[in-house]
Amino acid sequence: MSSQSQAIVIIPTFNERENIEELVEKLLAVTDDVDVLIVDDNSEDGTGELADRLAEKHEGVHVLHRKCKTGLGRAYCDGFSWALKRDYEYFLEMDGDFSHDPREVPNFIKAAQEADLVIGSRYRQGIRVINWPLNRLMLSLCAAKYVQLITGMPFSDPTGGFKCFRRSSFEVIDLEQVRSNGYSFQIEMTHLIWRQGLRVAEIPIVFTDRFHGTSKMSQAIVKEALVVVWQLLLRNGLRRKPVQ
Repeated sequence: MSSQSQAIVIIPTFNERENIEELVEKLLAVTDDVDVLIVDDNSEDGTGELADRLAEKHEGVHVLHRKCKTGLGRAYCDGFSWALKRDYEYFLEMDGDFSHDPREVPNFIKAAQEADLVIGSRYRQGIRVINWPLNRLMLSLCAAKYVQLITGMPFSDPTGGFKCFRRSSFEVIDLEQVRSNGYSFQIEMTHLIWRQGLRVAEIPIVFTDRFHGTSKMSQAIVKEALVVVWQLLLRNGLRRKPVQ
């Protein structure tokens, strides 16, 4: 880790060779006060090897190789665990397919000065989604309303994956107990922080669907999310508000 970096951007990858090099270069060009951790799930297209070369080239780029693909949630949790052993204060999640704009990273860090978790919302101050078919957009909007209705969380985009956690937020999370993936992982992490009464903020972002590679969305991910929100409600003692 470079001596001045307070923030780390964690990027899970599986077959993102077409995107990862340009994404990392743009991230490092945005600010010199951010490190990058690529968590690669043994990609078949050489993403892991390319990530290693980027780490050799840039002091602030690191790579965590996982032996197999066990889901987005576990990849992030492993990345968080790695980063928590270092002196980072801000931990950002970002997709590896350019759906999240690297130029937004400083805005997240700025907002995190006053919050334990900052959520990048596609639906705050209007719908800000580019290149999605209508059925995918409607699924996402309905999922957000479903989560709000069942859990009581007031956030406009609880399934979004562009986030910034402060170190303080991990004091209420046992990463070993987090098992969700996809949509439900994002919901669970936000719920764990929100229900403890920590500060959660939303900032508007523009989401652009990938131009290269293949989406990891599946019916299994959607079904898991439908079930997990009820589990979260039960864990919160059927309360639709924070404990405190």
